[in-house]
Amino acid sequence: MLTFRQISIGNRSVLVAELLRPLTYVSGAEECSMIGPSFALTTALPKSGKSNLIPKHIVYDHSHDGVERKKGRYKREKKRRLSKKCDLINDCMQNEIGFGRYQLQLFILTGLGWFADNLWLQGVAVVLPQVQQELLPTRVEFATLALYVGLILGATTWGSLADLIGRRLSFNITLFIASVFGVAGGGAPNFVAFASLVACMGFGIGGNLPVDGALYLEHIPQSYQWTLTLLSAWWSVGQLVASVIAWGFIGKFSCSPSAPVGECFKADNMGWRYTFFLMGSLTFLMFIGRFVIFDLQESSKYLIAKNRDEEAIQVLQHIARRNGKTITLTIEQLREIDVTAAKTIAPKTNWQVIRSSFSHLSLSHVRPLFAGKRFAVNSTITILAWGFIGLAYPLFNSFLPLYLNTRFATATDVSTGYRNYVIISVMGIPGSIIACLVVDWTRKKSTANDREDSSENEEKRLREDSKPYSFWSGLGVIGGRKLTMTISTLLTGIFLFLFTTSKNQAAVLGWSCASGLTQNAMYGVLYAYTPEVFPAPHRGTGDALASSFNRITGILAPAIKIATTSADGTGSGANSVFVSAALLTVTAFMMMFLPIETAGKAAM
Repeated sequence: MLTFRQISIGNRSVLVAELLRPLTYVSGAEECSMIGPSFALTTALPKSGKSNLIPKHIVYDHSHDGVERKKGRYKREKKRRLSKKCDLINDCMQNEIGFGRYQLQLFILTGLGWFADNLWLQGVAVVLPQVQQELLPTRVEFATLALYVGLILGATTWGSLADLIGRRLSFNITLFIASVFGVAGGGAPNFVAFASLVACMGFGIGGNLPVDGALYLEHIPQSYQWTLTLLSAWWSVGQLVASVIAWGFIGKFSCSPSAPVGECFKADNMGWRYTFFLMGSLTFLMFIGRFVIFDLQESSKYLIAKNRDEEAIQVLQHIARRNGKTITLTIEQLREIDVTAAKTIAPKTNWQVIRSSFSHLSLSHVRPLFAGKRFAVNSTITILAWGFIGLAYPLFNSFLPLYLNTRFATATDVSTGYRNYVIISVMGIPGSIIACLVVDWTRKKSTANDREDSSENEEKRLREDSKPYSFWSGLGVIGGRKLTMTISTLLTGIFLFLFTTSKNQAAVLGWSCASGLTQNAMYGVLYAYTPEVFPAPHRGTGDALASSFNRITGILAPAIKIATTSADGTGSGANSVFVSAALLTVTAFMMMFLPIETAGKAAM
């Protein structure tokens, strides 16, 4: 049985329905809220007058199961509305805005984030031999450990903040933090101070890649998503610049490798400090370019995920003007998608936005990454791949300068190891270009009809998420991103196995160059695939999880290095390379079973 009564709350007249049956049917009310065993329709009646109720739809189910079903329907409807809005924005980006001046400038500034990330990863690696000589730590590998602690905290913090308060703040501030602590690291008086400052620098750098990739992807049309892979070329250039700076400074302003222990003083060993000073200055200039020179816009997809549709339209209009274009997408088109009329909300201050965002901090951005078996499997394999590569990469690359220095350098050729490192860095750049050429090859190309009807695409996506998933079905969609990642990762592992057989400097250099080529292709595709596969409202969190797991496993690299070699560098350095090669081989086979291929599809 269902009875109604009218009550007054403030200056409003409220219609209350007493629930005596599980289901209640009412006409189109804008809001409902529970009052004990009843619910109130706050907009059903004016202050005076009577309601003319026509049963049309369910607004509340009193039973527990009904509540759960209603929540599920609400989430699906919210996802469907967001997907439709993303389709409108994708169409606007693809057909009206295009890839113009704004995207080109953003490509450069985002690429500088890739550049800075590897600049400092390799910068710390190349100074370790000289830091060990001068500061005399018990184990110099602890500097790498400190770096990865900072990288973990940075990836977790800035990636999560990107989904809470927007991409723009994280995008701008990370390079500033890295530059300040990077310069300070060059003046460290002892090893503890050096490691601490390196950790703080890593906190800034750690947020670069998860934030930059998401921001860039959400500002480009689908036909140019391959440029996300091309961004990895900046990663290779960062390694190259770090190697060139170290070769120039450390080769000329460093103690001789044959100097007695305790006889290497600061005045004779300024090369590594000059290296840090210059890298910190370069990073600060990158920050100036992002924060002062470039008029960065917030992500339109982030804004619609936060129900800030008007701001999203303003962003698209601004980008279109920068490109010399106009758009036909209007706020009315976005509002038509919503079930209820859009509300007018007064603009919030930055502090109000931050406080409001943190008040909702929970696992709400994590759970959707594992919704449905198919998506859960894909997210799990993606994050595991990041973790395995996160351990494999530093096991070889972070200690390669130490390996080359202890095995091949002599008192008369201090800079030989750094020269070789420059050559290896140069060979990594073509890997990114090769990845760009093959990354969009797929076994199943999208058709024009697939791109035209966004509603059908959304229904198809929902069916794919809900249907039973077979682990072996991932093999049926290999191609594009998956195929490129799998082959490049497998080849990197093979080349590292061959590296361990090297008997002379030429062999070491050759296999290092080969692995540098393929590992940059591997990273380039992985950095493109990861933000593409996560939906816009949770993209920053997904990228943060992957990047954080990458950094967490990277902490194990110094521990393995310490366990396999003595403090003076003696021992089997090949053991850590064997572990690296094995991890990459396993990762390659895991990638074959990723159920989702993103090539030829617009990112949601």
